[in-house]
Amino acid sequence: MADRRLQVFHTVAKQLSFTKAAELLFMTQPAVTFQVKQLEEHFNTRLFERSHGKISLTPAGELALDFAERILNLTTEMEARISELTGQVSGPICIGASTTIAEYMLPRLLGEFKQKHPETQARLTVANSEIIENKVADHTLDIGLIESSSHHPNLVTQVCCEDELVMICAPFCGLAKRSSVTPAEVASEPYISRETGSGTRECIDDFFKMNGVNLDEMNLVMELGSREAVKGAVAAGLGVAIVSSTTVAKEIRLGELTAVPLDPPLRRQLSLVYPQEKFRSKLLQSFLDFLSSSPLIRNQTQIAL
Repeated sequence: MADRRLQVFHTVAKQLSFTKAAELLFMTQPAVTFQVKQLEEHFNTRLFERSHGKISLTPAGELALDFAERILNLTTEMEARISELTGQVSGPICIGASTTIAEYMLPRLLGEFKQKHPETQARLTVANSEIIENKVADHTLDIGLIESSSHHPNLVTQVCCEDELVMICAPFCGLAKRSSVTPAEVASEPYISRETGSGTRECIDDFFKMNGVNLDEMNLVMELGSREAVKGAVAAGLGVAIVSSTTVAKEIRLGELTAVPLDPPLRRQLSLVYPQEKFRSKLLQSFLDFLSSSPLIRNQTQIAL
């Protein structure tokens, strides 16, 4: 309901980047630039200073951002409060999650939530943890499920379960018969990693550093942007990797991969992130309550992330 130009301006102002705003809004960069230009023409003033490929807010832009945040928050609250007069939990809820969370966990959870609240519509965005928390912080998403703690001070982080990671290798690899492996032993092998920005990558890098492994001295042979790509490269004998044990259950049964526990063990926490605001819609609160009471969340100790 809020002016689309205001929504686009708000995202650009928070990101200080037309390119990043376009990605978050699923728009082309020229379309984002056009919306901002229209708003500047409406106010007959520049909202951004543009210099050497960078942008910054003008004094008018700073003022516009303050009002835009209040207007957008009030619009969201108005729509939610009016819809709640019916007493029903209804409407769309925009959820973000990593690929593996979306594949292994959310389908069942969303199905159960839909059964309880048939008037709701879940809209799922799949990306790495960094992108998800940025979208939640910019109000593009209502809630995110990420593989690490949030780096945004305005987001609430709620830990909901644990996940254990293991080293994987091809069955013919020299480490395949081991009962466990140390971080130093993994680091000495040709190593296949997830991309920068992945929650999995951040967690594993921290694990190596905590156990005395210098990341610059690792035998890194590949950085891949998906879990399936990592598993395929490992199965081909191109190196070893560290992944969630649940994500490789099928490949282990088929004999395509071998999983070896880490010593010390590597466990991480799956977290929910959502905006830290006084008002929370009935729909979002119902979904948060549902997640906290779900047996799948409460009893889960090994989830694919």
